[in-house]
This record gives sequence, C-alpha cells and structure tokens, in this order.
Amino acid sequence: MLVRFRSFALLVASLVCLINLPLVAQDGPPTSDPFGSDPIAIPATDQGLPGTGPIRRYDWFQRLWKNKRSGWAKQIEQDQNAVVFLGDSITQGWGDHLGGSFGDMKVANRGISGDTTRGMLIRLDEDVLSLNPKCVVMLLGTNDLEEGASPETIASNLKLIVAELKKHNTDMPIVLCEVFPSSASKKRPADKIKQINQLYAQAVKGDPQVTLLDTWTLFANDQGDAKKEEFPDLLHPNQEGYAKWAAALRPIFATLGYLETEADHFEVEPGYESLFNGKDLTGWMFKANPEREEKKTSIAWPVFQEDIVFDGKTESSDGRYRAINGRLVVAMPPEGRRIQQMWTTREFPNDFILKLEFRATPNADSGVFLRQPQLQCRDYLLAGPYKDLKNYKPQDWNEMVVTVKDNVAHCTCNGEVLEEAFKLPETGPLGLEGDRGQMEYRRIRMKELP
Repeated sequence: MLVRFRSFALLVASLVCLINLPLVAQDGPPTSDPFGSDPIAIPATDQGLPGTGPIRRYDWFQRLWKNKRSGWAKQIEQDQNAVVFLGDSITQGWGDHLGGSFGDMKVANRGISGDTTRGMLIRLDEDVLSLNPKCVVMLLGTNDLEEGASPETIASNLKLIVAELKKHNTDMPIVLCEVFPSSASKKRPADKIKQINQLYAQAVKGDPQVTLLDTWTLFANDQGDAKKEEFPDLLHPNQEGYAKWAAALRPIFATLGYLETEADHFEVEPGYESLFNGKDLTGWMFKANPEREEKKTSIAWPVFQEDIVFDGKTESSDGRYRAINGRLVVAMPPEGRRIQQMWTTREFPNDFILKLEFRATPNADSGVFLRQPQLQCRDYLLAGPYKDLKNYKPQDWNEMVVTVKDNVAHCTCNGEVLEEAFKLPETGPLGLEGDRGQMEYRRIRMKELP
C-alpha cells in the first residue's frame, strides 16, 4: 500500500512540473502583440520590441508620447510626402513648422521630448513611414546617454532605423545630423558624444542615400561641450542655435531640389567673362591622373586614365560635381572624405581678376586652384586656416576675389585679405576641389587685365 501511495505521489509531482514548465520560459518570443490593445501607447515591457537599450516609461513621458502620437495619427493624410524631422526634445522644441526656417518646403515635425533611439525605432512605422516622406532628417541619441546606454547600443539602433528607412524607399534621401554637444553635467560628456558620432559615420560610410551633416563641430566649444550662448541649459538650443541648424540644412535641401529652385539671374559685369554658365559643366573636366595609382592613401582619391570633358553635361561622370540652378555644387561624398579636382579646359597665362561666390556646409573643406597652386576655400571659421575673418558668413554666400599680376595673386574673402602675395606659375587652368562636406560655387567670372 505504501509503494502504491509513493508511485501516485511521484505521478502527481511530475504532472505539476509539466504544468509549470511554460511559466519558467519567460525569455522566449511573445505570444501576442507587444503593443497590446493600444498601438499608440508605450508597451508595458521591452519583450518583443525591436532594438536594444532604454525605453523611457516615466509618467510624464508616457502621457506626452501618447498625446503627440494621437495627434499625428490624425494628420497622416495632410503630412504625406513631407520632409520629416525625427528626433527628441531638440526637434520637438523647434515647433510644428520649424520656425518657418524653410519657406514653403513641406515639413512634418516628429520629435518627442525625452525620446531615445529605441523609442524612435518603435514608432518609426506609424509616425514616419506612414507619411511616405520626401526626405527624413534625424537627430537622435542624446537621451540614451542620460539613461546609461553605451555608444555601441545607440549606434546599433541607428543602423536599424536607417535599414527600415531604406527598405521603405531606396531613393528617399536621409539626412543624419551628428549628435549635438552638451555637457558632462547633463550626463552627456563630450567623449561619449564624439564616440557616438564616430560610430554613426562608420554606420553610413559609403551609403549615397545618407548625408551625414557635421552638426557637432558646428556647435562645440574648444572643450567639445555646448556653448551657453546657443544652449542656455547646455542641452537645448535657443533661437540662435536653431538658426544655425537651419542654415546648415538649407544648402543640403537646395541640392536635393527642395529650396532655391529658381535659376540665378545674375548678370556678368562688362569686361568679365563667365567661366560657368549656370546650366551645365561646359568648359570643365577631370584631368587624367594615372600617377595617383601608385600612391596609397586612407582617403578616397579617384584615378582617371584620361581626361574627361563635361561639355553639355549637367553633372560629372561620378555625380560629384553638379550644375543646379546657377550653382556649381560639389556634393558631399558618401565616403566622408574624397579628394578630387575639376579643372577648366582652358589655361590662363595673362593677368586677371577672378570673382566667384561660395557657400560651405559646416566644416566643409575645398579649394580653388589658381593655375595649379591651391588657395584654401573652406568653411573658414571651423575648418580654417583663416579662422579670424570678421566678414565671413557661415553657411551663406561669400565673395572671393583674386587679382593676379606678374604671377602673384592677391586674394580676399568679402573684402578681407586671405593671401597678400600668393605666388603662381606663368600659366595653368583653374580648378575646384572637393574633399569633405558640401561646397557650392556660383557667378564664377574672370576679367583679363592688359
């Protein structure tokens, strides 16, 4: 009788263990939708959600998240094909229409204060992709740092977001802004932000669909932190800060065809000859440089076995140099840096005055070649070498004037001297270099002197 009782007890115990087995397997895939019955609200747990790292669930944040997204759900039709700004409080704080910074360009602000990269990944489909964006501008990652996420975790979420955007539309431009500087006092130390931005650059390197905008150098002080005059709380930009961000974006939007869509109707002064007709690249070329094949460099540097002339062409053979509405655009290279030059097909042995206007994105690096030697043409205040200029206008049009007499050039920018006596050879073509960032030139004209 005792044996039978023991056998029965063992059988009962075994059944109990079998019944309880599913309760132990809590780390497996969820059996239901992680969003539950309310797709707008933040899911109660991380289980089944894409990405890694923090998702904020503070009461204030949950209310804000739901209120913002509920409102946007009602605007899906009216916001179709907008340029969508995805971000956190910095983006949200710019306002629904981004302060009117981009004229008639249709925009949709999808920033939520306090959001993290994982939060943006979770809401990407409903808040962004449902709008079939013309372009997506992203600023993300600073709040992850405050929550203790590593730069690697933050970058991994960025990769997932970019992959989803590219999957949705392989032709849609993506503008990725580097994480703005802040302060260690805000749990956002400079070294961590710099590491995030380096990982972001690695993640999108070589991807022609993504434009990486240097918005860290744009705002950082000498210690790599935010400046009080632009970020009063060392985290959120004031009106001056937003104006600088807008100015950095406008040239990119112009190149994409969203702004400055009218032709430049500038008339060349009497006695001057235009070297760029504003419509195509007639008179310009890539020069053969087979000698570069033997030179190893970590920076991309295209090699051409023969001259390539672009008469009648609106862009160079690689698409880097483009004629757009009176502007000669040297587009931002997907590699981050790519050194190349486009030259005039003519040489200029006589004395002359060269005038042109240029506009640079933050920290852009380019150059104007005068018969061969290079005069640096950059976003001077950030990229140097002329960092003390008083009249230079960042991310706006600046005039360069070069007067050549007896093989010596006097060079100015907005009336300030760049080079007093820049020595030149007796003859040679003019050239425009591309390196990093986007450079634009317009109104390129020359007057030969007697």
